Amino acid sequence: MLLSLVTVFLLLGTGQAQRTTPDFIMEYFQRQLQQLEGRLIKCEQDFQHFSRRMYDMSKEIHSETSKMNVLKSEVKGHIDTFALLLDRVERDVEYLHNKIPDTVQVDIEDSLLEQQVKEAKLKKTTVIPKGKDCSSEVVGIKSVKIVKKAGDANGSWMKDPTKGSAKIYFFSGTRNSTVLAYTSLKTFTEPNSTKKTEVIRLPFPWHGTTHVVYNGFVFYHNADTNNEILKVHLSNRTVADRLLLPGAGRMPAYSLNPHTLLDLAVDEMGLWSIHADPDFSGNLVITKLDHSSLAVEHTWDTNCNSRDAEAAFIICGTLYVVYNSHYGGRSSIQCLFDIHDTIYTESIPVLFFPKRYTSHSTLRFHPKDKQLYAWDDGYQTIYKLEIKKI
Repeated sequence: MLLSLVTVFLLLGTGQAQRTTPDFIMEYFQRQLQQLEGRLIKCEQDFQHFSRRMYDMSKEIHSETSKMNVLKSEVKGHIDTFALLLDRVERDVEYLHNKIPDTVQVDIEDSLLEQQVKEAKLKKTTVIPKGKDCSSEVVGIKSVKIVKKAGDANGSWMKDPTKGSAKIYFFSGTRNSTVLAYTSLKTFTEPNSTKKTEVIRLPFPWHGTTHVVYNGFVFYHNADTNNEILKVHLSNRTVADRLLLPGAGRMPAYSLNPHTLLDLAVDEMGLWSIHADPDFSGNLVITKLDHSSLAVEHTWDTNCNSRDAEAAFIICGTLYVVYNSHYGGRSSIQCLFDIHDTIYTESIPVLFFPKRYTSHSTLRFHPKDKQLYAWDDGYQTIYKLEIKKI
């Protein structure tokens, strides 16, 4: 800096006599400031360019990460599907291994072998015995009785068929943890019935309208899970057992009731679950459960699709699927699946329900009463079935 000032004074002394010293110094500093300003502008441009490159790189990395997450989810889905299919294959292989006798080094005539094959085909679905009261099929709906209008638009109500009790259990809404119990149907219909109500608070809320009461326990879908079934004792409100149902919870069991991911049912043979499988075009899958341990006894893939279905019920191991329209029309039974293969489902006509309101959120079959306890747009109704001996 000192050298620069000396140079300035020398220049003043030799060739810049006509210009004053302060003017020359100002011009010099202005030039220096302009150069500095130019460098700062370039630095800012370089910084902006660098920031843009960093933003583009960050955006590209985020895009690639999103693609990787999608691929990861797809791979996980394929793995889960493969595991489910593998589990089913293993169950079928184990079942065939246990049921087919060892015929090594046994000479059997061709006619006898053919007869055994025919008998095996007829009995291949008879995994669980029917029981003495299971030689019948539904051929019509005789009548409908409107019992009451209470609670939300969706819900379910039922009796415990194993106890012989007249108690009515009332589940209102698609997510709740409070069950109302009435001593009888007459008490339920009385105007001041709430004063005679037993309030049962469950340890976890339910999801959908899938619950059943059986043998002093309530079985229902845990609201905070996709496919967990809880077994809760009605007397002490404690969880007695639980089950993660394989394959369930990935789509609604019935497309017209999207809040129901899996359904539960009771018939003369015991406890069942119903769900739809997206890997089999949305067809329904029924599973026989051991009500004591909640163990899976057997699973069947049915030919009944969940599309336009609103509810279903099971009688003597036969699944009856009820269909409707999105606009609320006349409900009808249009698909059957018999695990024992004793009903010729192709020849069964469409069975129509008496036209009421919109659609059913639940249909609960009572094996002893031979009636359906239905929830029809907030109306609690009872359908009397016409059942014929096979």
